[in-house]
Amino acid sequence: MNVHPSNSDTLMSNSVQQKKIPLNHTWLCIKRFWSLAVLGACISSCSNPIPTASPTAASPQAGSGNFTVGMVIVGPKNDGGWNQAHYEGMQQVAKDLNIKFEYVDKVNPADRPNVTGVQVADDLIAKGAKMVIFNSDDFKDDALEAAKKHPQIPIIHASGDYAWKEGKNFKNQPNLGNIMGRMEFGKMIAGCAAALGTEKGKIGYLGPLINDETRRYASAAYLGAKYCWENYVKKDPKDLNFKVTWIGFWFNIPGKTLDPTKVADDYYNSGYDVVMSGIDTPEAAVQGKKAAEAGKKVKYVHYDLKTGCELAPDICLGVPYYNWALPYADAVKKAMDGKMPNEFVWLGPNWKDINAPDSMIGFLPGNALGDKKKFIDEFIRGMGDGSINLYRGPINFQDGTIYIKEGEVATEQQIWYLPQLLAGMEGPSK
Repeated sequence: MNVHPSNSDTLMSNSVQQKKIPLNHTWLCIKRFWSLAVLGACISSCSNPIPTASPTAASPQAGSGNFTVGMVIVGPKNDGGWNQAHYEGMQQVAKDLNIKFEYVDKVNPADRPNVTGVQVADDLIAKGAKMVIFNSDDFKDDALEAAKKHPQIPIIHASGDYAWKEGKNFKNQPNLGNIMGRMEFGKMIAGCAAALGTEKGKIGYLGPLINDETRRYASAAYLGAKYCWENYVKKDPKDLNFKVTWIGFWFNIPGKTLDPTKVADDYYNSGYDVVMSGIDTPEAAVQGKKAAEAGKKVKYVHYDLKTGCELAPDICLGVPYYNWALPYADAVKKAMDGKMPNEFVWLGPNWKDINAPDSMIGFLPGNALGDKKKFIDEFIRGMGDGSINLYRGPINFQDGTIYIKEGEVATEQQIWYLPQLLAGMEGPSK
């Protein structure tokens, strides 16, 4: 169903919620070229070749094993973060619904410089896919173009806001839907864990590129850190140093981005004792483990993938993660029934149990929290029952202008389309 914006107090509702997400950035100034020959090479060398089923085959029956879902994945399917979470989520859906799942991963200008997401979708559809999912914000326009080219094929974009009627960028494309999770809440919990874990009050945030979504997530992490630093650690927010370093993309592209390994090392070597990940890959964990083995008292907060703490369990404060199987299963079922899953879906946590199978957003506490886990539990309860609403003003932007007035609560649009980082954060907003 479509959910309409209302008073932001509804953000703390115990019910699972739906909404949207935009992002208007490009592939880092790397020009895309149309090249069917290169696309064919990419498909043939992919770790999971696209099937050769005819697109004119008879309509499949639900659960027959003949319904194929294709996925266009921006990074490696085993990246230990964002892409792996999507891949494993769809694997689970394929198993549960008895369907076929085909994918092409590493669809980005570094790994496949002459291939676009639309080309990959075209090939998946030509070879039997009855539904296509694009898993990155960077595929926003690819998803729209693919939907226009194939009006009978359901197209899902994981992120984006083209299906959000109340958003700024609505496109009336009947076969295009958006799916995203309300990771703002997961990031608030992650920020709280970071504040509970730091002994120096120095938290480094490893950020990707800069846009509405990434500003939204980094700022949510800061709001959570600030609240828990003040209310549980009992220290002045002015003594909390929360710094964001943007690498320039969702993962490292040599020569085009900052090296996230070096950025993480710079944090750990310059006195930041907690590093939070906001990128697709696990450098915060990997370099944190090395720093800890070298004798530094450091901790990290992973992102995206439920198993993130397994990378370095002794120094992990926790991981906020998405349960992609939940919305993907719903969308696939609709497509199998002949419906177009064209809603804007923005799903939140199940506040009664954020790690339950019906919760889109979860948080697994790490070993490094120790006895401070009780504060995480209290914080989650407070957000769930509405007694804690970090989107209630007064909140200012980084430049000192007002974001949310005192006594008011942010609207859905104010949260989604965040133009700046918040006052108290260090790092660029653009």
